[in-house]
Amino acid sequence: MNHSIHSADRATHLKIVVVALVAGIGVAAFGIAARTGADYSQTAQSTQVIKAGKPVVVTSSGSSEVR
Repeated sequence: MNHSIHSADRATHLKIVVVALVAGIGVAAFGIAARTGADYSQTAQSTQVIKAGKPVVVTSSGSSEVR
């Protein structure tokens, strides 16, 4: 067994690369699977348009008047 990465042979380096690759694919797959239940209606591509209503003037008596 190699106790140092510097003195490790080619097979040990290959094992480390394979384990890192499998772990990276696992993390990516988990992230993609976690997004499948997301609500895509509120994304940046499909924003809702809010239109302005009629202008309202508030008077000092507390009532509002629509012009």
